[in-house]
Amino acid sequence: MAAPSSVSPIGNTNGASRHPIIDARGWLLRCAGALVLLGLVASAFLPRETSWLVALTAVIVLGVPHGALDGAVAAPLLRPRYGRAWFAVFAVPYLGLSALVLLAWQVLPLATLAAFLAVSVLHFGTEDAGPGRPIEALVRGGLPIALPALLRPEETVRIFSVVTRVPMSELPVWWSAAAWFWLALTVVWLATRRPRGALVVELAVLTATFAALPPLTAFTLYFIGLHAPRHMLALVQDGRKAPGVDTMQRAVRASLPIFALTLLLGAGLWPLYAPGSPNPSSHLLTVTLQMLSALTVPHIVLDLIAAQPRNR
Repeated sequence: MAAPSSVSPIGNTNGASRHPIIDARGWLLRCAGALVLLGLVASAFLPRETSWLVALTAVIVLGVPHGALDGAVAAPLLRPRYGRAWFAVFAVPYLGLSALVLLAWQVLPLATLAAFLAVSVLHFGTEDAGPGRPIEALVRGGLPIALPALLRPEETVRIFSVVTRVPMSELPVWWSAAAWFWLALTVVWLATRRPRGALVVELAVLTATFAALPPLTAFTLYFIGLHAPRHMLALVQDGRKAPGVDTMQRAVRASLPIFALTLLLGAGLWPLYAPGSPNPSSHLLTVTLQMLSALTVPHIVLDLIAAQPRNR
């Protein structure tokens, strides 16, 4: 669609080409994204603690903001009924549920780990596959959870020993069994459903990534390279969940206030995890993954509520 002439007096008036400044900005963003991805791959060859710090920094800076758009989703749901009090109505139960998840990590760490992984499969799968495709959702959502257990079990158990603060010499039996079940399901699904070529290529590239790189680095590439951008783009294209977020630039701006609050919350929790963390990278790993799980649960609940038909 052609841009109004009052917006861009420079350039082609028939709308066949974009404004050169916009094109340059897009090119720079793509180059920056490529450099980040290359930097993450290169960080896999650094000492483990340094590699963890690089990956976790990328998760926090480039991955967490997609969840910080929950405020933009909640506003049109709550503001018509609660007016200026909408944010309190949104934030109190949201943070309360997050606090319960953080408490569960302290009281029942292994059970919470199992629940976190199951919720992650559900969340990633439904985001990638869309509604009404439960088997595809299991295949796609299970990939970043099952492949580390199948391909690099020793490194994976080391990560989650730190996160749970429970010594583990090997992965829990239930995780290994679930990973093998996922593999069998995936093979059968690929053989019988013959998904479109683009999806097969995506699964192959992700599998190669998890095979070639340490689990945390590979997961970070998936999280910031696929999951977070897809979520933001889907919200931009929806037009109903967050009416004011209709471009990626607006999505990024809308995420900043709650993202800043999330960083403040993480900073407040930081000292509470210090006694159980032997070094800064382990400390950051524990705080980041436990907070991700704590924020994912209300994030999913809000998505489910926002997806329901709205009665007038």
